[in-house]
Amino acid sequence: MKCTSKIALLLCLLVGTTGLTGCSYFSYSAKYSVSTSDDDTRKTLYYPTFASDLCVADEDVTGEEDSLSENISAGLFDLNNKETLYAKSVNVQVHPASLTKVMTALVALKYGKLDQVLVADSNVYVNESGAQKVNLKEGDRMTLDQALRILLVYSANDVANLIATNIGGSIEGFAELMNTEALAIGATNSHFSNPHGLTDDNHYVTAYDMYLIFNAAMQYDTFSEIINMTEYTTSYLDSSGNSKEISISNTNAYLSGSQSAPMGVTVIGGKTGTTSAAGHCLILLARDTNGSPYIAVIMRDTDSGTLYSDMSSLLGEITK
Repeated sequence: MKCTSKIALLLCLLVGTTGLTGCSYFSYSAKYSVSTSDDDTRKTLYYPTFASDLCVADEDVTGEEDSLSENISAGLFDLNNKETLYAKSVNVQVHPASLTKVMTALVALKYGKLDQVLVADSNVYVNESGAQKVNLKEGDRMTLDQALRILLVYSANDVANLIATNIGGSIEGFAELMNTEALAIGATNSHFSNPHGLTDDNHYVTAYDMYLIFNAAMQYDTFSEIINMTEYTTSYLDSSGNSKEISISNTNAYLSGSQSAPMGVTVIGGKTGTTSAAGHCLILLARDTNGSPYIAVIMRDTDSGTLYSDMSSLLGEITK
């Protein structure tokens, strides 16, 4: 299915690129990687932002032999040729889990500054059982740059709330910004009620809308850089001014090296997400041997093993 350039959406997606800045009393180190079957050497890649012309997906595009799990929502989008290569239930509303944090990052990059110091309030205490967090306390502070890296690499829910309250004034205020930006980029079948993706009946997306959101976030070089990171170490300050160090690793199996991409495909980076309501979710930026970019997304898969098996099969469509 060929893609159509939508002028209104194009204007909305022409957001400014945010540069990297730092704060003298905060520090970090990071590692970057790609997953590719072409070369066992893991290396850093620079990935430039790309055009804002959009793919459309009004119906399923699966082919006669569809090997992916039956109940998933999934899509594969060729960004250079503006073509939808695969689509299954892409317009069905589903829970996004931590894929939500792509929208959180997009809003933060648009409305915040990377050297802005974020101060934690009582909203950083996330009590839901099993929720990923770095155990922030009231009064802890770090830059937005640090927070975005922890948000996207480690998927920390308390850091999502930290960003929301500092950028949006409150969780509710930030959710309003998320919904405003979603409408602006054409993600009209989605609604956000929080910045982290923990389950809420009024919090949902579609696989197609996740493609739109991820595509918009890729317009920021900072986002493109962060989703390629494998590890991150940083120091931030507590309420007394004492330094606290944290080291995290990416939850994306393609970047950690525990999962290999199909022959001829390189995974640049992406975002994982899992809750009992959402199932297992993954959105990726990948490239072929010519360097052409693709966005692949799978939502509501049954388990981690099946998710990565399905994603590798989906990525295999790139080389067909």
